[in-house]
Amino acid sequence: MTNPTTLADRYNPQDVEATVYKQWEDKGYFKAQDQSTKPPFSIILPPPNVTGFLHLGHALDHTIQDLLIRWKRMSGYNAMWLPGTDHAGIATQTVVEKELKKNGGVTRHDLGREKFVEKVWEWKHEYGDRIYRQMRRLGDSCDWDRATFTLDEGVSKAVRKVFVSLYKKNLIYKGQRLVNWSGPLESAISDLEVEHKQVKGTLYHINYPVDGTGELLTVATTRPETMLGDTALCVHPDDPRYKHLIGKTVTVPLINRKIKIIADTYVDLNFGSGVVKITPAHDFNDYKIGKTHKLDFINILTKKATMNENAGPYQGLKVQEARKKVREDLTALGLLVKEEPHMMSVGHCSRTDAVVEPFLSEQWFLKMEELATPAKRVVESGTIRFEPESWTKVYLHWMNIIEDWCISRQLWWGHRIPAWHCGDCEKHTVAEIAPEKCEHCGSTKVTQEEDVLDTWFSSALWPFSTMGWPNEDQHSVETQKTFYPTNYLVTGHDIIFFWVARMIVMGVEFKKDVPFRTVYVHGLVRDSQGRKMSKSLGNSIDPIDMIDKYGADALRFSFLAHLFSGKDFKFSEQRLEGYRNFMNKVWNASRFVLSNIADMPIPAEGLKALPNKAHTSVFDQWIISKLGEVEKKVQESLEGEKFSEAALELYHFIWNEFCDWYIEFSKPIMQSTNLEEKRATQLVMAQVLNRMIRLLHPFCPFITEEIYAKLPLKGEACIIDQYPTVANDKELLALGNKKSEHEIDIVKEVITAIRNIRGENRISPATKLTVRLGVTEASVQKTLSENRTAIMTIGRLENLDIGADGNLMKCAVAPVSVREAQVKVIIPLEGLVDFGEELKRIQKTIEKLDKDINLLTNKLSNEKFVANADEDVIAADRQLLAQSKVQIVSLKEALTRFQ
Repeated sequence: MTNPTTLADRYNPQDVEATVYKQWEDKGYFKAQDQSTKPPFSIILPPPNVTGFLHLGHALDHTIQDLLIRWKRMSGYNAMWLPGTDHAGIATQTVVEKELKKNGGVTRHDLGREKFVEKVWEWKHEYGDRIYRQMRRLGDSCDWDRATFTLDEGVSKAVRKVFVSLYKKNLIYKGQRLVNWSGPLESAISDLEVEHKQVKGTLYHINYPVDGTGELLTVATTRPETMLGDTALCVHPDDPRYKHLIGKTVTVPLINRKIKIIADTYVDLNFGSGVVKITPAHDFNDYKIGKTHKLDFINILTKKATMNENAGPYQGLKVQEARKKVREDLTALGLLVKEEPHMMSVGHCSRTDAVVEPFLSEQWFLKMEELATPAKRVVESGTIRFEPESWTKVYLHWMNIIEDWCISRQLWWGHRIPAWHCGDCEKHTVAEIAPEKCEHCGSTKVTQEEDVLDTWFSSALWPFSTMGWPNEDQHSVETQKTFYPTNYLVTGHDIIFFWVARMIVMGVEFKKDVPFRTVYVHGLVRDSQGRKMSKSLGNSIDPIDMIDKYGADALRFSFLAHLFSGKDFKFSEQRLEGYRNFMNKVWNASRFVLSNIADMPIPAEGLKALPNKAHTSVFDQWIISKLGEVEKKVQESLEGEKFSEAALELYHFIWNEFCDWYIEFSKPIMQSTNLEEKRATQLVMAQVLNRMIRLLHPFCPFITEEIYAKLPLKGEACIIDQYPTVANDKELLALGNKKSEHEIDIVKEVITAIRNIRGENRISPATKLTVRLGVTEASVQKTLSENRTAIMTIGRLENLDIGADGNLMKCAVAPVSVREAQVKVIIPLEGLVDFGEELKRIQKTIEKLDKDINLLTNKLSNEKFVANADEDVIAADRQLLAQSKVQIVSLKEALTRFQ
């Protein structure tokens, strides 16, 4: 029986990807089993915002996870990748409110809470799954039956249980504290939703009259309007300039409030005037001073971030308007000493772009210090490992300075806080199920809190709430027993504190175990110049556009081949184009093999079939030996999380060794009349191609699955076939011959030298050459003689002499050195080139090489360049410099021979 299947003439990802993905889903290949004899391996997808689109950061993050899942699935694991999306309270509510405003100018307050939430759910049902469609385009092999949304009832149940449990342990409380506040949202927001921008501001120097002395204290501030909320001036206790004033009072200009002069080591003696204004209700540092010194906390802002009644005559003004008016009034009173231009970092709300104001507000908080202790211990002990390890110190530093977490948000979309306020006794009843009456006084006048929980609260429970916790049904219990804790969390470093740390806290508290074993932290995706991608810079790139243009596999491989642990990834479309060429190379090589083994009888043993070693060529033995090497290196690299090393090992093996050499070496054998040798090579080709495709599959799943389907030796599907390893391929690899590598290396270098001479002297590929190989060592002569046919065929030669150097004049000479073997490749050029023109060309080339060598030498000796450039750029420049030095020596020798 022979194999009739063939591949299309060219690879078009658009013709393949959607069909292949549907086949995977229809066959259920992504599904993991709650009960299995296979060892478990699990990853929980960091849930992207339901409002979002797949961006390059997601694409990188997902590619790493999918690589791990596919590799482990093929390695015999019960691999489960659980997908999900986050309700993204602020982001989603903002999107829907904008839609309402656009379509009729309706606000959420016009609709009321219930109707507005219905509108948000409508939006979610219509648009909420678009990121899932994009994930499929990338090739994410998620267990879609387990897909979870952070507002699903199962997650909501977990959220309520956790809140109630923490409240009963006195770890959750309601109190008034300073928070980040967004006026347009009228809500507290997390630090992650604050974008700090460098803006041109002004430093205002203001005089405060010291009561009863005639002295003036000068204070510098960038926010003069906050003086309306000042409750103290602060100096250093050891500052001789102001010791006599400690305990006295000053009058706050414009509102004539008397406040004390206090002393605290917080003030820097040597900075500015040494006097600091304290506004505890509107500055995070001042808040701490206010608590320590028991100062008044005067809030001067409304929830809309306009000036309130405590701002006196400035009530009703927006912050910027108040700042302008305060400046004018201080100037009129002669109390504005001077103004200086000042660049400053100002927090802006990432959703509204409004300036974020520190705001004193009554919120729900979670005490973190007690919970942080065991969460630190599991990292210190190595139970959880960070890769790269440097992030361990960052994590522990954050946990050591952790403060109480503001968990409430003044929104309508999200997990509503499960607390009911009593209209009679004013106390709260906190419960998982809505109470009929107050647990303190029995009153039925109970109303639920309006606030919702911070989105990160439900996300902190993600590793176990997605697995059915706290349900005790068989499915939930078995899922957690099998897949919790998960093996990996793959994430960017920007959310280690906001999410990773909180998942560890909650996992240890409620599951009594860590949520994951390894946190793999990758860098951010930047443009080719190293800049952060943003719409304002015009350098943001849609990964779906790249997939449409180059295919998902090229995009994935581009990420993985340049993924250096913990470092930011510089995205280059030119590099992506190069990896599309690699996909074409894989495709064309597979087409060649399939066409040349079409008449091969398919052995009944399938992949266990082995050729008779006596009939295998030295090239067959060489490629099998190389296969063993790449299997070993790829396995070691994947196990060591050196994903770029694994990708580049495969790239080198496939492009250089299999495509460029083995296929070329095999062509004469395919034309041979020696049927036994041909059949042996066909079987080796089929076996090596099968393993090459399987090795590549986790990196490039679409093209490999399409090729795999056409292989004569295969299983049901590539995605569920065994991942090739040295241990699994012992019988095949035993046919390899390590000694053959030396022979093949000599032949390769000789052929390369012939090709280089042909190219350098612009000799047509159609011209058959006469070549002498100058070699004295008998063993090397033997190797070259045994491979004469390959050298002549691939080198396109008419004659080949192996022996003495002979006369070198008017000849191109290329020395070849392979370990101890020395060969001179000599090609007479008489009648093939114009020596006069050639001498001019060589001289010009030498001059150019001289310039290039000087340029590269200076570049690589520049410490700044070496410190900032990509490793692959530096390596390429060093290689080019070495090659240029060798080339210039060769050209100078040619000058003497061509005279």
